[in-house]
Amino acid sequence: MIAGKSIDQIKVGDTAEFAKTVTETDIYLYAGVTGDFNPAHVNEMYAKNTFFKTRIAHGMLTAGFISAIIANQLPGPGTIYLKQELSFLAPVHIGDTITGRVEILELIPEKNRVRLKTTCSNQEGVIVISGEGLVSPPKAPKA
Repeated sequence: MIAGKSIDQIKVGDTAEFAKTVTETDIYLYAGVTGDFNPAHVNEMYAKNTFFKTRIAHGMLTAGFISAIIANQLPGPGTIYLKQELSFLAPVHIGDTITGRVEILELIPEKNRVRLKTTCSNQEGVIVISGEGLVSPPKAPKA
């Protein structure tokens, strides 16, 4: 069984990242899975008349990159996601390469909780999402 890091294997300041270029296909697949067909995401004619002047990716699609880091890297497999606060700071356009980042802010061993700084930034270093998460990492295997 693959398991992520238990709380005793994590330290404040640990980080992990995941990067992906957002494609038009990603946006349409996300819309189909979630049912979020907001024309700001899927209709270029509509989007031309918005503040952004073109289609943008769903904010929660981008936030999903944070979830991928937590699930696969830090703490990793077996982690339970408990809470996430997000601020959407800038749009994500088709073709942007987004880097999600998780940083350990605090360990709460008595509750098996880890507080995380969570961000996503684009290829120009602009932070598009900033937030804070709370997770319960997997328990250490019994000896």
